[in-house]
Amino acid sequence: MPARCPNRGRKPSLSTPKKKPDSPSLPHKNNTHAPNQHQPAQALLPLSWAAAASLATDASSSGRAGPVSADASSPLRWLAGAAGALAGAAAASSLLAASADHEGEHGLEAPSYPWTHSGAFDAFDHGAIRRGFQVYTQVCAACHSLQYVHYRDLVGVAYSEEEAKAIAADVEMTDGPNDEGESFERPGRLADVLPSPYANEQAARYANGGAYPPDLSLITNARHNGQNYVFSLLQGYREPPAGISS
Repeated sequence: MPARCPNRGRKPSLSTPKKKPDSPSLPHKNNTHAPNQHQPAQALLPLSWAAAASLATDASSSGRAGPVSADASSPLRWLAGAAGALAGAAAASSLLAASADHEGEHGLEAPSYPWTHSGAFDAFDHGAIRRGFQVYTQVCAACHSLQYVHYRDLVGVAYSEEEAKAIAADVEMTDGPNDEGESFERPGRLADVLPSPYANEQAARYANGGAYPPDLSLITNARHNGQNYVFSLLQGYREPPAGISS
């Protein structure tokens, strides 16, 4: 008698067969520095120096890499917070010290004025430049020089070529030597530099009680806040109070 099938009379099962578990994934052989797939996402973000120091300390003490969980009362978390607070305080202190040094070197900050030539497509006020040159020749030239400015620099900026030539010709320039080896005087030309009030630095200091009047050719570049500084300085003179002589 043939053997009876043990599944005879049973209904076929409609359940899906269990899937064989996947084998653990292996790192790509061409990328040995690929991040761990099980590492938290926040560990892959850039860290501050305090957090990085915390992670490095935990890894060295536990013998494994990666972030170590710690609650708010963890000494390591407290240490990182304290380090961050100290860094912020040090940065604020450095900023205040730099501000104090800045005021000590440059004085109080000059206000910013709405200059009409400060825009990218704006131009200088030629009338103002002309008046400024007149103020220099009548007042400032008694002590300050313009050793990098030639009379030709005034052409098309404040004066026409004929006017600039006439201004230069009114000044007697020392030239030479001539054929006899002597210096001589001649009228100024467009190629001449505006004359200095003193022959040399020693003469300038002697005439000003030891102080050396700065050259004004590039004064707005040589002083902090440039033209605002110069304008504030010129507008800052006041009559002395009663009973005090200047």
